[in-house]
Amino acid sequence: MSKVLVVGSLNMDFVLDVKNMPKPGETILAKGLNFVPGGKGANQAFAMGKLGTDVGMIGAIGKDEYGEKLLCNLKSVNVNTDGIITMPNENTGCAFVNVDEHGENSIVVVGGTNQKITKQMIDEHSELIDEADIIVMQLEIPIDVVAYIAKLAKDKGKYVILDPAPARADLPDELFKNIDIIKPNETEVQILTCKKAETIEELVEAGKVLLKKGVKNVIVTLGGSGSILINENGHKKFETMDVKVIDTTAAGDSFTAALTKGLVENKSVEEAIEFAHLVSAIVCTKKGAQTSIPSMDEIEKFIKN
Repeated sequence: MSKVLVVGSLNMDFVLDVKNMPKPGETILAKGLNFVPGGKGANQAFAMGKLGTDVGMIGAIGKDEYGEKLLCNLKSVNVNTDGIITMPNENTGCAFVNVDEHGENSIVVVGGTNQKITKQMIDEHSELIDEADIIVMQLEIPIDVVAYIAKLAKDKGKYVILDPAPARADLPDELFKNIDIIKPNETEVQILTCKKAETIEELVEAGKVLLKKGVKNVIVTLGGSGSILINENGHKKFETMDVKVIDTTAAGDSFTAALTKGLVENKSVEEAIEFAHLVSAIVCTKKGAQTSIPSMDEIEKFIKN
């Protein structure tokens, strides 16, 4: 089985249960508070580990209670944490997540140690890139480091997947040409391309902008409406499963993780997308980020039922 390396963020999520999202200037009362391991990078690495993927991670935590819990959590699903650096004088990243009664969420992230990752740290763990076949990244660590890793990985013949969140319009052009799959949602693809993209036709045109920049495959996720694959062969719409949504937190991260697992198992991109939709649908039926990610046994039981 191929090895996967995730390079990205680790956060402790402060998850607030609220009736409705607060409006500007409004104070509301939360129904509860939970501390949940998170961070887009850690979520994806954890999900891959729980799905049985041979995966390691490069990232950074503070020498604090939250960092230790995040590290232990990844180890619990056999993620190789040799590339996770502990910074004694910095705080572990945190995210404050509001989840309303419809399962929708809004997230504010405090970067902490995630923003302290440097190219030198990557070079010090370059053997982890050498050992991997697929490199997965997000945008919760410095952009110059993301671009550096993508080029380094491509020069070594690796397959590169980018989950461009949080999205920004100023990504360097050289980054795109080193990406095999970019996976924005419908909001993120508009930010990346500075184009209005609300209809399927507009989303496809936005995806083509990224293809022209050098990306090989664009997968635009549409929440409950499925996803669209755009590449040199054209475009294809995929549907997702109809489930009772409890919490959408980590649905996108689990999609990326399941997509990667599918590719590791030599599925086509199309087959990997179908599997990713199945996993992310299951995630939406549970609360939390990493706590909502299913094992392969749970997935098989879900299919049978």
